[in-house]
Amino acid sequence: MNTRQDFRFEVCANGVESCLAAQEGGADRVELCTGIPEGGTTPSYGEIKAARRLLTSTRLHVIIRPRGGDFLYTPLEIERMMTDISVCKELGADGVVFGCLTKDGEVDMDSNRRLMQCAEGMSVTFHRAFDMCRNPQKALEDIISLGFDRILTSGQQPDALSGAPLLQELNKQATGRIILLAGCGVNENNIGRLRSLTGLNEFHFSARTKVRSNMEYINTQVYMGSKDADEASIDITSAARVSQTIKACLE
Repeated sequence: MNTRQDFRFEVCANGVESCLAAQEGGADRVELCTGIPEGGTTPSYGEIKAARRLLTSTRLHVIIRPRGGDFLYTPLEIERMMTDISVCKELGADGVVFGCLTKDGEVDMDSNRRLMQCAEGMSVTFHRAFDMCRNPQKALEDIISLGFDRILTSGQQPDALSGAPLLQELNKQATGRIILLAGCGVNENNIGRLRSLTGLNEFHFSARTKVRSNMEYINTQVYMGSKDADEASIDITSAARVSQTIKACLE
């Protein structure tokens, strides 16, 4: 018999509104980020501050990722990431989420160690940079040795359900030394199966729905970003979908 206390649910929140929906839906924590099309980047000072003020029962974790693309960072990028972690700590965030790799697809021990020192006292997640590692078993041991609390991973596949075999294997290897947080493509329709296949008890999902813009006039000849992007709507986390996904896991 699965009980709510057996699991932790994290919502990938692309703004304060999504944070509030996650909290209303019963999420244990949010991973606050912007730049979703790039896989998530560090949100603004104002976004973090507002989320911290409004989240009262849901924990706030903030992604520390200065740009999209790979996870091989320059010294200047590491410097900015350290500053961002300090800002998150100053604003009262409960945790941060980051991950640095070497050019050979290994865990960058030096860079991650520097960031871990900045994040002392906070909960720390190694994000899906893990899914780009050459050797996931070795990467797991490296990340454990650095002192991370959990790893967000899809099992090195395009979605967590496809990566279920590796997620199960890594969970056995971890033997309780670190938490495996299954994420990417997790929703109310597959979370129960994912739970059964992996034995994991932490899940990461977005539960977003498309909301149409309130603009009455839109110039369709001009684009602020990609020509193919839908700029007449935004995706926001749905409290109902968060609740439904949690319920589906417990059934």
